[in-house]
Amino acid sequence: MVTFSAKDTFLDIRNFLAGRFLGATRDEFFLDETIKLIFCKYELRDTNTNSIDDVELASLYRRTFKTVLEVHEDIYPDGSYEIELDPVSIKYIDKKLNELDLFNLERDIIGDVYEIFMGDAIKGQSGQFFTPQNAAEALVKIVAPNSNGRIIDPACGAGSFLVATIRYWNKQNAYYTKDSLHGVDKDRYLARLAKIHLACMGQVTRTIHCADSLVWDENSLGKRGSQYDVVLTNPPFGVNIQAGTRETLSKFELAYKYRKKKDGASEKTDTINEAVAPQVVFMEQCINLVKPGGVIGIVVPESMISNKKYSYVTEYILRTCYIRAVIGMPDELFKTSGKGGTHTKTCLLVLEKKKEANDKDYRIFMAEAKWCGHDSRGREIPKDDIPAIIENYHKYQSDVEFKKDHLGFIVKRSQIANHVLAPRAYVFENQNDAGLEKSHQLVTIGQLIDEKVLEVATGNEVGKLAYGTGTIPFVRTSDISNWEIKADPKHLLSEEVYKSLAQRQDVREGDILMVKDGTYLIGTCAMITKYDTRIVYQSHLYKIRVIDGNKYNLDRYYLLAALSSEYVRQQIFARTFSQDIINSLGDRLKELIVPIATDKGRIDKISGMVKKSIDESIEARELARRVRTEVFTL
Repeated sequence: MVTFSAKDTFLDIRNFLAGRFLGATRDEFFLDETIKLIFCKYELRDTNTNSIDDVELASLYRRTFKTVLEVHEDIYPDGSYEIELDPVSIKYIDKKLNELDLFNLERDIIGDVYEIFMGDAIKGQSGQFFTPQNAAEALVKIVAPNSNGRIIDPACGAGSFLVATIRYWNKQNAYYTKDSLHGVDKDRYLARLAKIHLACMGQVTRTIHCADSLVWDENSLGKRGSQYDVVLTNPPFGVNIQAGTRETLSKFELAYKYRKKKDGASEKTDTINEAVAPQVVFMEQCINLVKPGGVIGIVVPESMISNKKYSYVTEYILRTCYIRAVIGMPDELFKTSGKGGTHTKTCLLVLEKKKEANDKDYRIFMAEAKWCGHDSRGREIPKDDIPAIIENYHKYQSDVEFKKDHLGFIVKRSQIANHVLAPRAYVFENQNDAGLEKSHQLVTIGQLIDEKVLEVATGNEVGKLAYGTGTIPFVRTSDISNWEIKADPKHLLSEEVYKSLAQRQDVREGDILMVKDGTYLIGTCAMITKYDTRIVYQSHLYKIRVIDGNKYNLDRYYLLAALSSEYVRQQIFARTFSQDIINSLGDRLKELIVPIATDKGRIDKISGMVKKSIDESIEARELARRVRTEVFTL
């Protein structure tokens, strides 16, 4: 039998249905109907349907679905469901399903159809995003759940982690009971889909519940207290999502506001944080759910384990758990299509709940994936770092030597700094500074600020209503490239707006603008020339000024070269973390180490090269600008 790509097949089905049905163009409807037929197909696995005509085949499917309704009352409780597709559509989908090796494919069929039909409509508003199959399988392989244990996903969605666990056990030829897996989701539609997902794999569905995992329910989750061996989950995340009522939040330690003590540690207050992000409360809930010694495999936004405002969460994790693995995922991981999904940077986090308080040092496996098997539009690509990371983790677990690089390296608990767990904060920690120390002074930007060698400021936002009101360039992150400000910035401001900010911004020739926030441009620099002083620069930019006559002989041109060097660029990458919806270097700019040559002649040589490059480029830019205006000169 010729096999086809499951995703391509389901895309064909989706497009066929969308083109055929007037008045029923919602993908959720198409998904429901397609899954009904897949459900029936599992029941008809021994029936050759290729030679059956449209009407007879439709009748067969409808009779089979009635059997499904009788067997799976908890999935279709009132028995009123029926297949709503016409015979031609049923025949088309049946033919397409016959092209697939439906029962032996390596991929998860229900997961594929869900991703294709709902990729552009995943419930992002409630923080729910489809977990890519390779990410779910990676987390399961790393956690390696014992088939004798009880596993729960308290935000199970369509059941990706539960199915990945079944597939993992099947490949291990492990024996497991049909009620080993438990799932909870407060979305009734997704909970039903998870039931179907498990039923198609021969599992019981009574262990899947539609409930709020943050509200303890003895009938669904058990009494408050640990009872599960493993939690595998991708909880909802987002800063604009309500995590729960005051009554619900009051039960969670992490749902309160925290303040910093003099020693830098976080101190819980008596005030409930009603705006707490759901991923924060879910983290505590997951730790509550597992027994001491139990394991948690969870997808988290990188911001939650790296940003200063969430440091109290990391402190809680470190106090209650051993960190076994942290794997940074590419921004594209949750991009299911050009429109669907999110660019939120995430990490796979593996924890072991402590049996008792213990501050002994221990090792943590970390990795930072650059590729995840698909691009930012959800299209499959041949590059995927995840398999290599899994292989390195298993070597690490077995004490087998492996190459230490971004696909796997070891960090000790004692090396965790500033409560930051994001792997990219440590991936370049082993840079070889020894050679540089012989020829350079390695000084942090924070030290240079303290010694009044540098002055650093950030810009201002003016609001969209100010755009297009005059001729003054409003310089944004996208206006900086190749050490210069683009000749034609997109937005122009009025003279009035410029004058209101000119003194505060104090832009001078020789200042360096550096991108602070964004996605791909962080660390990109430009120098202010004599042509650029009448500008307003936005808050996502730093303005860095070198004070002449400093003890390091540092000048603006050499600093521009140093900030653009691979040595500093790697540091910028390591210190750029997700800040909810955008990436930011933040005040970690001060941690960057600038290599300043001890030989003044070398500084002068590099400065001269940079100055020549900038002068020639800027003069060419200004000449081109004058030429364009000459066209209209009489």
